[in-house]
Amino acid sequence: MRPRVLTVLLSTFCLATASSLSWAAESGFPVLKSVQLQWLGDQIYRNECNHQSDCLTSWNQGENFPSLGIGHFIWYQAGQKEIYHETFPDLLDYLQKHDVRLPGWLTASRFEQPWPDRDSFLADSASVRQQELRTLLEGSLTEQTAFIVNRFHAAIPGIIAAAPGPQQSELGRRLLQVALSRPPQGIYALIDYVHFKGEGTRREEQYQGQGWGLLQVLQAMPADSNEPLQDFVQAADAVLTRRVANAPVQRNESRWLAGWRNRLNTYLPPAGQP
Repeated sequence: MRPRVLTVLLSTFCLATASSLSWAAESGFPVLKSVQLQWLGDQIYRNECNHQSDCLTSWNQGENFPSLGIGHFIWYQAGQKEIYHETFPDLLDYLQKHDVRLPGWLTASRFEQPWPDRDSFLADSASVRQQELRTLLEGSLTEQTAFIVNRFHAAIPGIIAAAPGPQQSELGRRLLQVALSRPPQGIYALIDYVHFKGEGTRREEQYQGQGWGLLQVLQAMPADSNEPLQDFVQAADAVLTRRVANAPVQRNESRWLAGWRNRLNTYLPPAGQP
C-alpha cells in the first residue's frame, strides 16, 4: 500500500458523509453511486429482514435486546451491559442530524430503550409508539444505508491501527483489493461484514481471546491472491467457524452457522457473472 494511503487510513475518523466520500476517493476506495447505494441497502435489508417490514421492529428469541431497522441495529436499556456494540441510538442521532423527524416519545426519552424484556416488547407491538417506530424505519431506508456506509468508513482506520505494526500496510492492501474486486460486490462484502460481525477490535467481542470481525478476516486471508473476494469469503467462513467452536456451549452458536454462510455467499457475483 502506498504510504499516503496508509496515512489517510490511520488518520480519518469523521462520520460526516462528505468527509467519508472524500476519504474514499483519496484512498482509492470505490465511491458508490446512488443506484449502487440503493442496491447495497436492498441487499442488507434482504440479509437481515428478507424485505419484511414487520422485521424492522423485532426482538429475537434468546437475545436480551431488540434489533431495529434494515440493519437490525441493537438497542439496550439504560445501564445494560452486553458484548455487542449498541448502534440504534447512534442511528437515531444520525437521522436527527439529517432532518429526519423522530417520534416525540423517542426524543423525550433521550433515546432510552423502554421495554424491559422480550415479552413486554411483543405485547406492545400494536401500540402507537411501535407503529411510529415502524413508520420512521420504513421511511428512512436511504438514511439507514448511508449510516451503515459511514460507520464502515469511520471504522477502517481503527481496524488497521489495531493490527500489529508490521501487518498494517499488508492488511490495508488486502482491504483495498477486496474493495475493488468485482464491483460493487467487493465493497458490499466489506461494508456488510463490518455491520454484520463488527470491526474485530473490541475485546468484549471475543471468545477464548479470538475475535470474529473484519480485522480477523483480513488477517486470515492469504498474502497473495488472484481472487481477493473469493479469498475474503473463505477467510470469513473460517473465522466464523472458529467463533462457533470457541463459543460457550450454552449459546449453541452452531445453529446460526448455515445462515451465516448463506450470507457470505451473497458477497460473490451470481453464477455466470464475470
